[in-house]
Amino acid sequence: MSKLKIRSTTVLSVRRGQEVAIAGDGQVTMGNTVAKADATKVRKLKGVGAEKAGVLVGFAGSAADAFALMERFEEHLKDSPANIKRASVELAKQWRTDRAMRKLEALLSVADRECSLLVSGTGDVIEPSDGVLGIGSGGDYARSAARALLTHTDQSAEEIVKNSMAIAGDLCIYSNTNVTVEVL
Repeated sequence: MSKLKIRSTTVLSVRRGQEVAIAGDGQVTMGNTVAKADATKVRKLKGVGAEKAGVLVGFAGSAADAFALMERFEEHLKDSPANIKRASVELAKQWRTDRAMRKLEALLSVADRECSLLVSGTGDVIEPSDGVLGIGSGGDYARSAARALLTHTDQSAEEIVKNSMAIAGDLCIYSNTNVTVEVL
């Protein structure tokens, strides 16, 4: 998807029926050491318009960079509270053209009741065709597990993200099974 390869986390977004769930593992690594095992990498936005619209955000990469990006995303969301696509495109444009922002190393996964998007500093705003989006070092593992569970089970989006994150946490050395889940 994006050229930026983020290690040290797993964030997964799954959409099934009217439900969307985003989960993030809790592991924070510094080099080859686990610095923290219970970080929260997913949020339900509570800002103006975001709470009404119901917006979930997950991030992979540098925490400080991700928080800076989430703040800017929320600012763009205030301008169009019911349109995460527009807010995401505006963030990607700003991220790509602003000299200071170009140095930020993070990816965002955003979702509302209508769509799920990957937003990157390379200008990517990608909506997965199957409603499954994984980012971070364990993202491919989690996304593969989620696709299998979507196809072969009747589990809810929340159950799928939990089970897929458990699989990714067992496979990816930069992820763990201490998972935070947010659901719309």
